[in-house]
Amino acid sequence: MTTEASPQSFVSALRAAAPYVHAHHGRVFVLCFGGEAVSAADFDALIYDIALLHSLGVQLVLVHGARPQISAEIARSGLEARFHGNLRITDRPTLDCVTRAVGALRSDIEARLSTSLASTPMGGARLRTAGGNWVTARPVGVRDGVDLEHTGEVRRVDAATMREALAARQIVLLSPLGYSPSGEIFNLRAEDVATAAATALRADKLVFVTPGEPRAWPLAEIAGDAGQIPASEARALLNDSGERLAALDADYIRSAVTACTAGVARVHLIGHAEDGAVLRELYTRDGAGLFVHADDAYETTRAATIDDIGGILALIAPLETDGKLVPRSREQLELEIEHFAVTKRDGLVIACAALLPLGDGSAAELACVAVHAEYRGGGRAAALLAHLETRARRQGIASIFALTTAAPHWFIEHGFAKTAPDALPVARRELYNYQRNSLVLQKTIPA
Repeated sequence: MTTEASPQSFVSALRAAAPYVHAHHGRVFVLCFGGEAVSAADFDALIYDIALLHSLGVQLVLVHGARPQISAEIARSGLEARFHGNLRITDRPTLDCVTRAVGALRSDIEARLSTSLASTPMGGARLRTAGGNWVTARPVGVRDGVDLEHTGEVRRVDAATMREALAARQIVLLSPLGYSPSGEIFNLRAEDVATAAATALRADKLVFVTPGEPRAWPLAEIAGDAGQIPASEARALLNDSGERLAALDADYIRSAVTACTAGVARVHLIGHAEDGAVLRELYTRDGAGLFVHADDAYETTRAATIDDIGGILALIAPLETDGKLVPRSREQLELEIEHFAVTKRDGLVIACAALLPLGDGSAAELACVAVHAEYRGGGRAAALLAHLETRARRQGIASIFALTTAAPHWFIEHGFAKTAPDALPVARRELYNYQRNSLVLQKTIPA
């Protein structure tokens, strides 16, 4: 049984997604999914979401894997699957199985992308796919004395032809096969093909739909509320706790680090089992998975720590001098730091805000909202507010108050309404400074 959203929740969700719709329109995303996702019962739902991404103006490169299908074809042929580490040894009979499995799987994917029945979510979609011998490969060769034969690695991808296809509103579909100038065929890792394509195209995003659940990986332990982690920390995780990761999971993280190092700004890791996970990851603030971002190209919003106090003090000092913020000492910040959130860029605190509990904990005060002068106008205060509203919702806080002398219109634009000091919880009302005469604003947080 399905439950329809209420009219208001639908409108709220659509409005919340609008900034992402605008930001993603015309952008190049490389989306890689394994053969496990294709064989899942709900693969059509992923296809529908891909069609929706295309209709929203995203330029899509799809890369599919085929591991389970290849293994099944090898078993049907009475052959033995052989591996060296996490790489398949592809002799000539195995390569025949690989090409059969990949060809059949690609045809199945193209058929599903061709669906346009009015009775389906793809009614009228009219998706066109493009592909060809766009991946040039070379043999992996001999490793540890083992000849991997027709197992290959990506040498280059034909980015120019792919760009032409994307400009013509076609979806590029790449398979885990590569070709050499001498006419050989090589069995490739889909993750390597996707990473090479994203790098060559300078894609805005690389998205891996994984067989496992990334939010359960050790990576999630250091990724913060929004599942964000710099590439350098992801690399350190591989070095320090790689033994805690399954080989395939480690390969995804390694591919993410490689892509970020090569210039891809963000790499998203999403489990395929959750319906709508790709859309939630790309069009909601909280997302549905993890993402690794390039160290020099991303700013992260997270809970503040004691190490951020110096940066917060430097950020708020000019506003305190101007009388826009109530002065806070280092000692007071140390006591309240667990209630702060910060946005950092290249190690610099460029925005901060605090959510201070009031009374019995059912209300809180949004305080100390500050954005560095060089970074104002970019929606960072709104992002901090959304971060703290998520925190409030998790803590069961039903109402947020804000006291301001300088920016009431900003709060009103973000859902606050003017109220009287008498509406404040008793303990906070007793501390209200009538000489400062701050405006009091209130916002209800839906459960």
